[in-house]
Amino acid sequence: MDLQHATLGTLLRALLDQLDPAVEQAYQDLRLDYRPRYTPVLRTLMAQGPCRIKDLALACGLSHSALSQTVAAMVRDGWLHTANGDDGRERILQLSPRAQRAMPVLQAQWQATAVAARSLDADLGQSLEQVLREALVALEQRPFAQRLQDARRR
Repeated sequence: MDLQHATLGTLLRALLDQLDPAVEQAYQDLRLDYRPRYTPVLRTLMAQGPCRIKDLALACGLSHSALSQTVAAMVRDGWLHTANGDDGRERILQLSPRAQRAMPVLQAQWQATAVAARSLDADLGQSLEQVLREALVALEQRPFAQRLQDARRR
């Protein structure tokens, strides 16, 4: 890839194309039928216990529709169980026995991923995670759509 002429979107996709397959392969090496996108869901349920999908979406920072797709895959793959809420309309999500049994292996892999990320940070001379967090906060304060409109007015 010609990094010198790549645009922001291309660079972001290229970064994810480097990170995601490596993490996915680590789970495959552990013989887990597990996707990296499951991690925020499991970590939130570990911390908060069973909860409604809308509360889970809020805690994970994902849209309800995006999380619904992930949850459906996790139920299908045996990582989550659902139960009806008090009024019968809400679904309550909880860790499955499979998820509970796999937790020590998953936590060890999450720790290894964090160490690998710190290694990347050391090579960069700054925290990639912190840069991303700061970018997201800045975009919450002034969305990119607004920045585009402002740029067109100049």
